[in-house]
Amino acid sequence: MRITARTLLIVGTYAAVLAAAMLVGTEAAAQNWGRDYYNRAVGGIAIDAQGVVQNVSPDAVGALAQAWARALGGTPLEIDTFSPMRKVSLRGLEAVLRECIEQNKPIPHEVMYLAGLQRIRYVFVYPEEQDIVLVGPAEGWKVHPKGMVVGAKSGRPVMLLDDLIVALRSARNAAQGGMSCSIEPTAEGLSRLQAYVATLRTIGNPQQTAAAIEQALGPQQVLINGVPPESHFARVLLAADYRMKSIAMDLEPSPVKGLPSFMHMLTATGRGMSNMLPRWWLEPNYQPLLRGQNGLAWELRGASVRALTEEDYLAANGQKTHTGKASPAAQRWAEIFTEKYDDLALAEPVFGELQNCMDLAIVAALIFKENLMEKANYHLPVLLDPQVKTAAGPAPKSLATVARLMKKGSNWVISASGGVLIQPWAIADNTQLSQEPEKLRPQASPQARKNWYWN
Repeated sequence: MRITARTLLIVGTYAAVLAAAMLVGTEAAAQNWGRDYYNRAVGGIAIDAQGVVQNVSPDAVGALAQAWARALGGTPLEIDTFSPMRKVSLRGLEAVLRECIEQNKPIPHEVMYLAGLQRIRYVFVYPEEQDIVLVGPAEGWKVHPKGMVVGAKSGRPVMLLDDLIVALRSARNAAQGGMSCSIEPTAEGLSRLQAYVATLRTIGNPQQTAAAIEQALGPQQVLINGVPPESHFARVLLAADYRMKSIAMDLEPSPVKGLPSFMHMLTATGRGMSNMLPRWWLEPNYQPLLRGQNGLAWELRGASVRALTEEDYLAANGQKTHTGKASPAAQRWAEIFTEKYDDLALAEPVFGELQNCMDLAIVAALIFKENLMEKANYHLPVLLDPQVKTAAGPAPKSLATVARLMKKGSNWVISASGGVLIQPWAIADNTQLSQEPEKLRPQASPQARKNWYWN
């Protein structure tokens, strides 16, 4: 069995399917194995055919990761060594993909993983070569025990061709409302919750009360905007949001030292149980981009991710209101989460994948906003071709409510909402003029280069 560029199943599914094909020897079994792996490969979550999101056991993820690692094999020697400034030619990348399409050849792993890029620091345009070159740190890779492909030494997730394609194809739409994912209670569930908590005077049996709250609130809805909900890119947004809330609500242990759960930080604020709906969301935190004088050289600076927070309150009719204010405990938890984000990106690689997606979204917005394809006189005919399909799994729609009750004074925490919000055009619009990126542009020129990537 071969997966070709026309059916561009990235994110390691290609390697996993090949391994399964060799093991079981049937097309159907191999395809089922690949879909099964895809559903479990991102942030330890699975999505069934009905769109229901669930956690996957660590043992299941570990077993799949081991099979993936065996199928993936080694890294090409010219990629294996760390490079602080690896260059990736988009024109050259497309040439390889075009060859795979025309000759019905498998996609090389180095293409699937963008030559091991782990961040994008510079974007250079070369009108004379009709090319756009991405530059950033890169190294060889391995499979993390949690299923992601990460740097062999650094442990940071590598960037994926699949996510680059989704970012480019979604860039124009992202100019309007950005790219976002949130996990939110339904209006009906909130109304039932408000009616239920109005009857409570004490917590009673905590397990019984939590179960009643879960039943009243019902399944929560997954809302994805700006990117295809069935894409790997969307699944990264969802998984990062899911993991953040699970850590905050003490549904799973924190993977790094110094980041307690919000539940353990909570202090009394004097408000009742029905008002305790903390809200957190993640968004990019970048310094202004540096722009060369002629608009052919760009630098992404200070790239990081921050957590923001506010409180939601329930009115008597069950309507939820965003207050724009944050409790001191929720604010402090968001600050610690932000401070620990680099550590989190290593311990829980989906947070690193989220940062990679943010980089790619900003680069894609920059390419369209600043007309870089027109400046290069090259319009990415393969990457933007809708006939070249990216990986797709079931679109997430809902997940079960898990109530976590902890009494602090007169307060009760029921659930958390929020999500991930990326506004790449706003970041691409925040620029400063500088000569520094332009000084480096000649060093990254693709002129006379035989390969599509180089150090």
